[in-house]
Amino acid sequence: MKKIPIGIQAFSSLIKEGFVYLDKTDMIYNIANNKACYFLSRPRRFGKSLTLSTLHEYFDGQKDLFKGLKIEKLETKWEKYPVLHFDFNTGTYNTVEDVQSRISYMLSQHEKQFGKDEAANKNSERFESLVNAAASQTGKEVVVLVDEYDKPLINNIGNIDLQDKIRAELKAFYGVLKTCDKQIKMAFITGVTKFSKVSLFSDVNNLTDISQERQFSTLCGITEQEIHEHLDDYVQQMAEANGITKDECYKELKRWYEGYHFSKDAVDIYNPFGLMKALYSKEFSEYWFESGTPTFLVKEIKKHNMNLGDLDNVRRTEQQLAKIDNFNNDPVPLLYQSGYLTIKGYDPILKRYSLSMPNKEIGEALPKVILNYNFPKTDGGEFDITNFIEDVLNGDCNGFMKRLCALLADSTYEIVGEAEKYFQNVFYLIFKLLGFYTEVERRTSDGRMDAVVKTPQHIFVFEFKVDKPAKEALDQINSKEYALPFTADGRQLFKIGVSFSSKTRKIAEWVAE
Repeated sequence: MKKIPIGIQAFSSLIKEGFVYLDKTDMIYNIANNKACYFLSRPRRFGKSLTLSTLHEYFDGQKDLFKGLKIEKLETKWEKYPVLHFDFNTGTYNTVEDVQSRISYMLSQHEKQFGKDEAANKNSERFESLVNAAASQTGKEVVVLVDEYDKPLINNIGNIDLQDKIRAELKAFYGVLKTCDKQIKMAFITGVTKFSKVSLFSDVNNLTDISQERQFSTLCGITEQEIHEHLDDYVQQMAEANGITKDECYKELKRWYEGYHFSKDAVDIYNPFGLMKALYSKEFSEYWFESGTPTFLVKEIKKHNMNLGDLDNVRRTEQQLAKIDNFNNDPVPLLYQSGYLTIKGYDPILKRYSLSMPNKEIGEALPKVILNYNFPKTDGGEFDITNFIEDVLNGDCNGFMKRLCALLADSTYEIVGEAEKYFQNVFYLIFKLLGFYTEVERRTSDGRMDAVVKTPQHIFVFEFKVDKPAKEALDQINSKEYALPFTADGRQLFKIGVSFSSKTRKIAEWVAE
């Protein structure tokens, strides 16, 4: 069997060293043979760098690397073009000088081949001179590849002044793509997010965004068909290691790592990093999430006091999802482009997408990291997770409510906006983290119940009040018959009224029946 690639981003290494390669070269051919400036947004570790590496080798005329691949039947000329490849993955970007230094270094690497114009001082001037020199010396149009263009901006979300300075530097640099349009055969820019054309790519008016185009929806990531064709033996090995059938293993892999959609009506996509790591280690775990959940994302969720229960049913227009310049008002586009939400449906009349968390990995890991960020003792200490789970499974309301009181007493969370929503969010985070079915603000014929938690033996219906008696919350459950839909379920039913204190940020009292 060919080896499983983990974190290998060089196309030549995959081919020469006998790693599994999922053939995307038919799409590479279609992209490469159009004179255009492309932009592709995908979450981190989804194969953007490998895509650019494949384009690089193709334009470098490395025919032997593509033997047996789809492109071999499509390409007949295999011409060599000058390629200028810029990679922002490397480096820290704490100042605008850091960005300038990184660009200068990358330019200098290409200037070793095509020469440096001593009259060019600014990075944008050096870039323009480089494009002209490469075209003049080779007699061919130039290919420009830019990987993770937005990393300097993403690293400084929240620092508006620094972002503006970096944006100005990058805008001048990318403006060369328009200035030298006649000398450029193709440009391909990748990133996690799309800052609007107006602010960054305003000078690149020929930019073609293929991030949500159906024909390129599988360019990055892995499809179900690709797993069966190229990784079936590894699935069998993983099934045997876990004492399950191969069909059961496929179902678990799907539940853990699939669920991504990058356009309406697109096929399901697996997270490639998570899937490959799982097949390599033969264990199900949160590999992609643990490889680098950005702190800024957690801070944005906290800042907006987002109700995480609502992330299973978010609606936004295509225009709203396409850019994140207004993330200070709406963090959903940032969550979508970063891979923590994905498209689950589309309303053609309203031209609006439905989004939710893509799979089990995100559904369990995101609440966990947010909870640990705000309640450090959930990672060991006074709040004993094992005992909490045992109390819930045993239907011991007093037991788990006392543990919740202890947890909230150690909270570092600042209440932003509506206090009841904050406490509701805390409940969702805790129960979701522990693997229980949790639903908030469930609609009924006479209102909305605050929270429902289900275990194999019990159903808990919660109503929250802030600075009001707990009995008032319980009375509301009864008067509005919130528990009625569950009376025929067969599981033991609990109705719990909870009173919070906005002053102390603690549970003041609770009552259950």
